[in-house]
Amino acid sequence: MAIQAEDEEILSKFREEKTRNEAFNMLLKKYQQKIYWHIRRMVIDHDDADDITQDVFVKIWKNLPGFRNDAQLYTWMYRIATNECITFLNKKKQKNNIPLDEVDYELADTLSASDHFTGDQIQRKLQEAILTLPDKQRLVFNMKYFEDMKYEEISEVLGTSVGALKASFHLAVKKIEAFVTNSD
Repeated sequence: MAIQAEDEEILSKFREEKTRNEAFNMLLKKYQQKIYWHIRRMVIDHDDADDITQDVFVKIWKNLPGFRNDAQLYTWMYRIATNECITFLNKKKQKNNIPLDEVDYELADTLSASDHFTGDQIQRKLQEAILTLPDKQRLVFNMKYFEDMKYEEISEVLGTSVGALKASFHLAVKKIEAFVTNSD
């Protein structure tokens, strides 16, 4: 598999002191955009997503020497990104003293006001529907729908069984369908 070969090359170069920076640049080039959009779909705001992406890559840099190859490199990085998203959203809920069910409305307002959102009305409606999902369902839906990840890969990232992920995705789709059809 080409992805594995490239990741092995990156990891091999990272282990060598003299090629460590080159390896990290390769890693950034390959994964920065994907990680950014994974984060952006969760936190909505471009500036927040940008900050979290930087934090994620700092953590990756610090923890890559301890990476044991017991997971795929990108699922390991997605786990770090996912944990940072959840931490950020939880801090936002606590800091703003917002009840859990109202954070989604705040994120939807951010989406509506964003200069960085270029989608049409249908895309906006889909994003608003996705924001009504609980965080974990939203993560599962985003990884499956937008990133086309396999359930096994999502399972590695979230530490959840494949069966539970399939059920979560199915529920998410049903909730999104209901939101879209009821808000017309």
